Amino acid sequence: MVSLIRASFDFSALDPLSCEASFRLSESRKGSRAVKISGSHLTLGRRSNARLRIVGSVEEKHTSIRKASKESLRFIREHKGSEKLIGSDPFEELEFRFKSFKQKNYTENLIHYQKLSELQSPKFMVIACADSRVCPSNILGFQPGEAFTVRNVANLVPPFQVANILVVGHSRCGGIQALMKMKEDVNSRSFINEWVSIGKSARLSTKAAAGNMSFEVQCRHCEKESISGSLLNLLTYPWIEQRVSEGILSLHGGYYDFSNCTFEKWTLVYREGLEGGSKYAIKNPSFWS
Repeated sequence: MVSLIRASFDFSALDPLSCEASFRLSESRKGSRAVKISGSHLTLGRRSNARLRIVGSVEEKHTSIRKASKESLRFIREHKGSEKLIGSDPFEELEFRFKSFKQKNYTENLIHYQKLSELQSPKFMVIACADSRVCPSNILGFQPGEAFTVRNVANLVPPFQVANILVVGHSRCGGIQALMKMKEDVNSRSFINEWVSIGKSARLSTKAAAGNMSFEVQCRHCEKESISGSLLNLLTYPWIEQRVSEGILSLHGGYYDFSNCTFEKWTLVYREGLEGGSKYAIKNPSFWS
């Protein structure tokens, strides 16, 4: 679900129909194996097996060694190719990884991901530390659709020494659907409704800009609005606002559409003297597919 942080801002709507829209804000593997998930098979790892066989003829051993060597060289080349991106624009690295994921994972397991775009039935909710060395999906082997994951540090927002904060939302978000279905005059005791009410400003701007469109289009619009709203909400933390103002921290929004495996990314600009007298603007929108 989209990360939403409490605050109230009014900002203009994003274009819900354009994947490459320019957004504006006003003041406001080891061997071959498969894991069965929800009736389908998700292929994991690489299909090639470069293990050195101990038994057999000398010729067979040399063949296995040559195969292992080729695999190792290919891995080194790929690894070095990705390393070239590090040190320039960090988002070039993310784009490289996303396209690699789409080519090697998404496309090979297309039926599974198409099913996930319609329905999810995770059996776990994992609450884990935000420490970058402890990734639940890696250490527990969770695949898309298997677990809800919440990560933070002792329920606090500490001053991490990072250069970029990326808030990522996604298509067909159940939390945003709940937000869009909420009645204005009903006080719900539902935890989900109470939590997503943080995004009421995104709901209001969506109703104003896309209220005459289908519910699905409204939800897609609100999913993106809520991301930009969360970027603004981050600025209510003084240490974040200070670092952004000093130019040593950048805030970015990302939107993953898993129905067609595309990713949109944009950057929030925050400074005085922008066009129209606003402190906020969106720059560098990009579309990865």
